[in-house]
Amino acid sequence: MAHLLLLGLKNQKVAIMAINFDSALGIHPQALALREKRSEILASNLANADTPDYKARDLDFKSVFQQALAGDGSELKRSQQGHLLSQNNILGADLLYRNPQQASLDGNTVESHIEQAKYAENAVQYEASLRFINNKFSGLMSAIKGE
Repeated sequence: MAHLLLLGLKNQKVAIMAINFDSALGIHPQALALREKRSEILASNLANADTPDYKARDLDFKSVFQQALAGDGSELKRSQQGHLLSQNNILGADLLYRNPQQASLDGNTVESHIEQAKYAENAVQYEASLRFINNKFSGLMSAIKGE
């Protein structure tokens, strides 16, 4: 998506410059959105740790990230407009069930210690994506200001 930036100086001509944020920011905005959705899913797992027959879920972030880096836009194609999209796909990532290391007697597959570790790891990676975006914007602002 290109946006126009108008730079005007007193008594001088106005310069128009197009900025393509998709290429300027790279994959980081999509990674941030995916990390946000993953944190919601992991929080749901933790909230349902004592719910009988609850199945822990997670997003396959790694495969989506590799597809995006490779430029592979592979997804299921709909042959007709009325066909429904998969509900197990969030922002291009497959919503999968987690295989427990030790099964619970009540059928619940949530292992709190693993979910907490995954949640903390995701939070750190979310923060890293925010920092990357912040650095990209800082670089764009420096370029705009001519610094």
